[in-house]
Amino acid sequence: MTIGIGELLAGSPDNWGRWGPDDEVGALNYLTRQEVLRGAAEIKTGETIVLQRLIGDPDGDPVSPSRTPARHTMTVDESSWDPGGTGPAFPGGLHYADDKIDAYLQGSTQYDALGHVWYDGRLWNGYDARTTVGGLRKAGIDPIARRGVAGRGVLLDLPRWRGKPSLDPGELFDHHDLEACAESQGTVIERHDILVLRTNYLSRTPRQRNDPGLEFTFALLDWFQDKEIPNLVTDTFANEPPVDRRSGCALPLHCSLMRNLGVVFAELCDLERLASACAADRRYEFFYVAAPLRVHRAAGSPVNPVAIR
Repeated sequence: MTIGIGELLAGSPDNWGRWGPDDEVGALNYLTRQEVLRGAAEIKTGETIVLQRLIGDPDGDPVSPSRTPARHTMTVDESSWDPGGTGPAFPGGLHYADDKIDAYLQGSTQYDALGHVWYDGRLWNGYDARTTVGGLRKAGIDPIARRGVAGRGVLLDLPRWRGKPSLDPGELFDHHDLEACAESQGTVIERHDILVLRTNYLSRTPRQRNDPGLEFTFALLDWFQDKEIPNLVTDTFANEPPVDRRSGCALPLHCSLMRNLGVVFAELCDLERLASACAADRRYEFFYVAAPLRVHRAAGSPVNPVAIR
């Protein structure tokens, strides 16, 4: 029988008030200037690898069932100057192109705002859930976008560690697996690292909405708290299976890590080029930089993270 998420997480750790009553970026506060410099020290060759998936991909954008793919529309192109067209006449004969997209802000590679999920009427840091009505007045994406994200990133290549091309639907792993994967790579997960978890799940066809991901346990929450992880980055829809198999609750890690501990989530990243580069030279650490778009009162935003090696 499913229990309430509030009952499930009663007594679990939280960071509410840790960075003051007005905080809206949570565990990103761990990424001090010293942490940025620690991340920058991982740059050895200057190679840059972008992690965003293509918006408007001809092969289809991966989106959750509640969202539709982005629609890209040309509003002005060369046909605008065909006979009877509406293209404006500029001095000298200049023509131009203009376009727009209609898209879910969390329908591609994206960052979640800390106010993206909640329960029992309270968001991150104790803000009232009514502050989401008509747009997030608290814990929206803009505070994260204005701050930016930069630090030491560590790729954990889970399918390569488990000896398979990709993880299976619903396949689970925990913090012990993360540590074991890191050890096999010759990597140490250090305090304040940005965790980048590869599953390669979206390479599977047909795509099933049954993500592999981290399994909810209280020991996992304690591990995240002890490691003071600021940012969890994955190539899946939600960083965790849609429903916890033990409690029956939906997205308990969103509720416990994001809403309670302030860990910022990034999802639907393309980690394949990065994984290949890391496997080639056995360097799984890099400088990670990302900044979502500044969208007023939004619950999330597209982003193009960059791993600099």
